[in-house]
Amino acid sequence: MTQLRKGSFIRKVKDISIGGALALALLAGTGLVSCSSNNDESDYSYEETSYGKGIRSHIKEVSPGEFRIVSEESVAADSSMAIVSYLDGHKDTLNPTAAKALIDQEIRSNPHVGYHSGLSSMLLYGGMGYFLGRLSGNSYMNTYRDRDMERSRAFYASPGAWASARSAVRDVDASRSVRTVTARPSGGRKGFFGRSSGRSGG
Repeated sequence: MTQLRKGSFIRKVKDISIGGALALALLAGTGLVSCSSNNDESDYSYEETSYGKGIRSHIKEVSPGEFRIVSEESVAADSSMAIVSYLDGHKDTLNPTAAKALIDQEIRSNPHVGYHSGLSSMLLYGGMGYFLGRLSGNSYMNTYRDRDMERSRAFYASPGAWASARSAVRDVDASRSVRTVTARPSGGRKGFFGRSSGRSGG
């Protein structure tokens, strides 16, 4: 009877030990994969890309629900926008956040993205989509843009509009800057068991 209780107790201890190890592994995350070699306080570096220039896109409704890009020019990155003129005479100004929301809605709802002349196609395949696709976290847009870039010419109102767009895109590319950021792990020495979670040192 005593032996049974002892065996049962050992099994429970083993279960707790295994469960505890799994919990620590899950909580520690990359801390188990990466280690810090310089007294647990080593700095780490990463590259940060930014653009000084953005795009201002002028889009016009040419028939109900169909649009064309009239012109595009480079502007300061924080002045990027799409100015949309409608058949009824009113205008909308879309900042990059609003433009991204329309593009994302199109991607979610339409398996044939870009095969129509709606506003979302103008935003995705025009200069605004180019600018957005280079911002952090938006690279998925380039998958659609790269697939049918030649078709994007049809979204411009004239060869002159296409030429202005190419010039604006070159300005955006030329404004690209990359800097190396050096940072110290935010946990310092107060992570698990007093360790910080820096990048692997060995």
